[in-house]
Amino acid sequence: MTERPEFSVYQFFPDDSYERVRSFVCGEDAVDVAMRLTRSLGARIGTTRRVIITDGDDFCCFEWKYGEGITFPTPEERHGRT
Repeated sequence: MTERPEFSVYQFFPDDSYERVRSFVCGEDAVDVAMRLTRSLGARIGTTRRVIITDGDDFCCFEWKYGEGITFPTPEERHGRT
């Protein structure tokens, strides 16, 4: 059984504009792309300010912010202690 391709990845810039980097990909692909974006040159120098993954219902299921790191899910949620 294959995972449904329902996730999208966005990156945001200092002027509050954004780019949809991937649309309707499986969860594993979305995480791979998001992790690459959070480790990119833009993320290191601040031209990438935020990276999110949304699900098929447009709910945010991952968020990274420049200078803060992963803000959602929280460390407790990531380790099943909610």
